[in-house]
Amino acid sequence: MEYAVIMAGGAGKRLWPLSRQDRPKQLLKLIQGKSLLEMAVERLETLFDPRNILIVTNESYADIVAESIERIPREQVIGEPEGRDTANAIALAAAVLNGRDPEATMAVFTADHVIRPAERFAEAVRKAFDTVGEHPDALATFGVRPTWPHTGLGYIHCGEALDDGVRRVSEFKEKPDHHTARRYVESGQHYWNSGMFVWKVRTIDRMLGEFLPDSAEKLQGVARAVSEGRDYMPVVREVYPTLEKISIDFAVMEKAPRVLMVELNCEWLDVGSWPALEDVCNLDDSGNVLVARNEQIMDSFRNVIVTEDDHLLAVLGMDDCVIVHSPDATLVCRKQDAYRLKELVSALERKFGGKYL
Repeated sequence: MEYAVIMAGGAGKRLWPLSRQDRPKQLLKLIQGKSLLEMAVERLETLFDPRNILIVTNESYADIVAESIERIPREQVIGEPEGRDTANAIALAAAVLNGRDPEATMAVFTADHVIRPAERFAEAVRKAFDTVGEHPDALATFGVRPTWPHTGLGYIHCGEALDDGVRRVSEFKEKPDHHTARRYVESGQHYWNSGMFVWKVRTIDRMLGEFLPDSAEKLQGVARAVSEGRDYMPVVREVYPTLEKISIDFAVMEKAPRVLMVELNCEWLDVGSWPALEDVCNLDDSGNVLVARNEQIMDSFRNVIVTEDDHLLAVLGMDDCVIVHSPDATLVCRKQDAYRLKELVSALERKFGGKYL
């Protein structure tokens, strides 16, 4: 059977003050009144039965996630006691699926992006499942053709084409400098690494056993508990803090003997910072992003202006700024400084403890 796993565990410090420790960025209703997690589930509902969609998130807000996506049963929301990076999030989900259906094919998706149009996304996912069906010993990943020399993303270097839209992966490249990224884009052989995958559960279990054996061994108890109908969370809480914190790329993908790439011929937009809303939201006549019920904007251009409640935001004579209101904190900064929000959040923690986090 085919399953989808959505990874939704990121804290989203670059979307403070709306994103908090008990409310991750994936739950913020910033785009047409929907959250990124809602949009991720909607994309998958045409491909998967809701009973076959799992969400991996932080245990501290697993209940909130389940409440926000009511059509996904609570038992399909998997809580991590703490973040141990993508390799262990995937290993945990694979262990749950192994206990449930050892013959499963598993797709892994992120909840950080706007992906459109949905029809092309569905075509690529279907192609990836077909590819893994034909090559069950392979790991499939999705690559996005780069449109500019992005230095904040990893790249996939492709080899020969196996089929229309499917290529062998020669190697993975880490985040490059600008000159290298430009060369990658010009080569036509490099794609942005989407961090999304399709594989047989048996195959990823074997790869984890070979390349991340400690995690694979410690999480075997999860698969046993699921297969026996027992609560697997006591096992997770015991072993999870002891697992090596490592990404799936470093742990497995860069070492696996057979990796194939399916081209994701879509807009793939990361919503990881306030300025990124300019790429996914409608702009007013002055180039402003307005996510607010009550606002008055005068002589102000190219701003990102956000509030989720009825608080009035009045902005006069400001350009290229981020203005975000929450019930207990307000952010005002230049768009060009929005990348420093993690710095600011760290300073707030030193000064106020966890009060505003």
